Amino acid sequence: MAPRCWRWWNWAVWPRTLSPPARSTWSSCRHFSAQETPQICVVGSGPAGFYTAQHLLKHHPQAHVDIYEKQLVPFGLVRFGVAPDHPEVKSYGAEDHRALGIPGEELPGVYSARAFVGWYNGLPENRELAPDLSCDTAVILGQGNVALDVARILLSPLEHLEKTDITEAALRELRRSRVKTVWIVGRRGPLQVAFTIKELREMIQLPGTRPVLDPADFLGLQDRIKEVPRPRKRLTELLLRTATEKPGAEEAARQASAPRAWGLRFFRSPQQVLPSPDGQRAAGIRLAVTRLEGVGETTRAVPTGDVEDLPCGLVLSSVGYKSRSIDPSVPFDPKLGVIPNLEGRVVDVPGLYCSGWVKRGPTGVIATTMTDSFLTSQELLKDLQAGLLPAGPRPGFAAIQALLSSRGVRPVSFSDWEKVDAEEVSRGQGSGKPREKLVNPRDVVRLLGH
Repeated sequence: MAPRCWRWWNWAVWPRTLSPPARSTWSSCRHFSAQETPQICVVGSGPAGFYTAQHLLKHHPQAHVDIYEKQLVPFGLVRFGVAPDHPEVKSYGAEDHRALGIPGEELPGVYSARAFVGWYNGLPENRELAPDLSCDTAVILGQGNVALDVARILLSPLEHLEKTDITEAALRELRRSRVKTVWIVGRRGPLQVAFTIKELREMIQLPGTRPVLDPADFLGLQDRIKEVPRPRKRLTELLLRTATEKPGAEEAARQASAPRAWGLRFFRSPQQVLPSPDGQRAAGIRLAVTRLEGVGETTRAVPTGDVEDLPCGLVLSSVGYKSRSIDPSVPFDPKLGVIPNLEGRVVDVPGLYCSGWVKRGPTGVIATTMTDSFLTSQELLKDLQAGLLPAGPRPGFAAIQALLSSRGVRPVSFSDWEKVDAEEVSRGQGSGKPREKLVNPRDVVRLLGH
């Protein structure tokens, strides 16, 4: 739903220090009665921002909500996240990625999965990424759903992607791609993978590909999975069958004729990106062999002392997303990548709230974010009703509008977005796509006549 009051900052002029790392909510309201209209500001128009606004408006009909967004278009990584062939699960919303912190990470051919996902989804800041897909082997570091998304995009038949909202620039590069093998690498074992069974099953059945799993990684696992929770058990059983059981005649024939392959490499931790002989690009990755110590949630991977080198020309880091500080005046824990809070209330800052990944860390999907945002909204409304928020008049958007006007900035409105939406849908119709995204901010500005 669209909040009754909705406005954006222009992408080109939003100060970098104020870019929302997830979905922070600020309220400048006082104890309300049926006649009063609290002014509430939500920073960020991704799932957490919209769900927070939705809950506030549903439970306080007099509330006036402004949503501010640094991009020219709304919906955050619902629009820009995960994979275009999975529109129902786009739900990631942190602004940065976790660095590997290893030698060679800066070499050409090494990218964060976040930037790569942003590139094929049309995120303006990543539109010029231009990844080199001329190698035959890619390595993805991390074993979560984003890693499987990236692998699937690299290996999917083009006819599957051509009917999605993937950008034409990404399709152009994928048509030229020579990537035939993708290794998905994790520090721990099969019982610790972070992807879900739905994504794994789709990957196993991906046309034109065959899975490669080492049966040795699954020795002794049959007995250990009897006591794990049912979702984890089903996922591990599928991995086990794929690794150890001989496929039927039809599946065996399909795999034998598949021109591409993907595999899971367990118990491996990245140590160094290896350069090409001329030192100009990535040519492989050195992996430390690991073993597990501890049980349950305390299980961790420790090096055995052995290493192996895996040749590849493309390295994608998918080891986690990370929120950024929204502003020096807002408390922030750089180690955890969250705003210190109690049930969404920012510690020691009355009237300031947070939801989404900047509240709890980069975990969960869209349903998790919805529940989390509703909880933050509930706490805000409790404080509002109890008269615990800063009192006194607040000008709301009027002050922001005056500031923008003084700087010669015209914000993009929701009606402006509707024009962009119509244009994108129109552009996609010719090629049978749901839309062709406008990825260059100048094209959006030109369309709107700003």
